[in-house]
Amino acid sequence: MARPGTLSALHGWLRRELADAGLADAATDARVLILGLFDLSAAELLTRGDRAVSEAEFATAAAALERRRKREPVHRILGARDFYGLTLRLSPETLEPRPDTEILVERILPHAQRIADEKGCVRILDLGTGTGAIVLALLNECPAAVGVGADLAPGALRTARENAEAAGLAARFDAVESDWFSAIEGRFDIIVSNPPYIRTDVVAALEAEVRDYDPGLALDGGRDGLVAYRRIAADALAHLETGGVIGVEIGYDQRQDVEALFELKGFQTLETARDYGGNDRVVVFAAKAC
Repeated sequence: MARPGTLSALHGWLRRELADAGLADAATDARVLILGLFDLSAAELLTRGDRAVSEAEFATAAAALERRRKREPVHRILGARDFYGLTLRLSPETLEPRPDTEILVERILPHAQRIADEKGCVRILDLGTGTGAIVLALLNECPAAVGVGADLAPGALRTARENAEAAGLAARFDAVESDWFSAIEGRFDIIVSNPPYIRTDVVAALEAEVRDYDPGLALDGGRDGLVAYRRIAADALAHLETGGVIGVEIGYDQRQDVEALFELKGFQTLETARDYGGNDRVVVFAAKAC
């Protein structure tokens, strides 16, 4: 066929090509790609559909199509993803933040605001920070908060720093290279983490969009998927301020196991939350009362 000459025609072409490639949600993928590639709003896609498309713009869309055909996720093609009101840059060393992780932010935010009201400031530690999504979202919503993002991957830390700078949060954020708590000093009012929790034997069977593009370090939770939780639970109490809380994201079938691990280390469950699919997704803990 001839090259699409207008924005609307290009949108339709991309949608058809993605559908022919077997993409389950070709219409959504095409729309997100067109909006992101050409910096358009949804309204502009409707009202400016008859504007001419240049050769360079068509080449850009065609290149994105080829990457999506190889199952590279849409937001990795675009290089960024929105999360809790922030636009976060992605890199090969970072997990792509998902909407379900916003539930952890929602559950922790009232605790952050309570502590900030009581103390005038709240210190937050995000273990395995990746893009910085969780801690930066909390800092953005709670002006009295300061935060540390810890990660073992230097590339992830660079990305988190860049995201903090872009969001205007760099003055309240620090990034530390650390294997969980190994390089962390001091105590925090809030500790959060979305650690790797997929069993090693399951990783190879994940969808290509996840298996081939999210970093293995952020996916593989060991033989039983609980290795990171053991590491976190073992040292969290020594780094948590009196009256503080710790919140973790979990796999859909891990709530009881994770609760048991933390209970053995001196914690009690404050609350749990399910994700948008109705699965267990977040557990919030506090130290047991003496």
